[in-house]
Formats: sequence, C-alpha cells, structure tokens
Amino acid sequence: MSTNGKTPAPTPRLKVRYRDEIVPAMMKEFNYSNVMQAPRFKKIAVNIGLGEAIQNSKAIEAATGDLAIMTGQKAVVTRARHSIATYKLREGMPIGAKVTLRGDRMWDFLDRLINIVLPRQRDFQGISPDSFDGRGNYSLGLREQLVFPEIDYEEIDKVRGLEVTIVTTADSDEEARRMLALLDMPFKRS
Repeated sequence: MSTNGKTPAPTPRLKVRYRDEIVPAMMKEFNYSNVMQAPRFKKIAVNIGLGEAIQNSKAIEAATGDLAIMTGQKAVVTRARHSIATYKLREGMPIGAKVTLRGDRMWDFLDRLINIVLPRQRDFQGISPDSFDGRGNYSLGLREQLVFPEIDYEEIDKVRGLEVTIVTTADSDEEARRMLALLDMPFKRS
C-alpha cells in the first residue's frame, strides 16, 4: 500500500508488453546498442472537427462529452485562428474539440483502440500502413464515434468522425510501423 492508503493503479498491460517484448525485439531488429534508442510513444491526440458548430452551438457540448467518455479525460474546445467569410467563420469561434493523452491513459486508450475499436468498424479490412507523416507519427480517421463501446447509441445527437494521431519518438516511418505492428496494430496486408 502507498502512504495515502490507496493501492496504486495497475500498470497498463500494453505498456508491460511494450517494455518486456517489443523493446527487446526492436533492439535486435534495428541493432540498437542502448534501450533508450528504441522508439517510444510520446502522446496520442484525439480530435473532432465541428464545422456544424457555427450553426449549432450544442454540437460542441455533445462532441466534448463524447470525447470525455471515449478517452477518460476532459476535452478542450479548439477555436478558429482566422476569420473566413465564405464559411461565416469569425476568429475565436469554437470549431472543434481535442484531447491529448499521455502516460497510462495513453496506453489504455491505445490498447482499446487496437483490440476493441478498430475491429468493431463496419467492413473493416485493416488500417492503411502508409498514413505516416515521415517523422514516425501515425494518423488515422474513424468515421463514427459509435465504434467505441462506451458511447451509447441512444445518447448521441449526431454521428461524428474523429481523428487519432499517435506521436512517437521514432526516427523513421519504418521503425514506427514496425513498433505498431509488434503491438498488433491491424495493418492491411499488401
């Protein structure tokens, strides 16, 4: 027991697997001389863009609520940086919501994403192995928030898509792709 009388939270299983299996495999495969050379996960950013928020102010509340349920962390409202007259958009208007996950919450979210959420997608064939940015970071889009088991179909006002960006310390896309593949990320077979 810790000093405050509470038992510490268990280490996420994906983090344990990464530390015990993936790091040694990466060291062997890429000939790293030091454990610290192996790529790590920095953060996961989850983002919902809300173009409809200009007309519907309730959309922001619904999206931030959905993000909080999916990630277990309060969402931040993103605001427009510039005014665009064509879209009737003014600087400072709310246009989206985002959450940045780090630490154990990041590992728990990644575990749920790989093992529960992605396989629940309709007509799922695997995710694209080419969605890397050239610096070892991976982005994927989900068409609806309903693939998360925490979201109740009766409670949502509208089906919204979201973007998940996995930020790593990998030097190349090849290293990041291999690290995600070792964690059983369901990439499409070529």
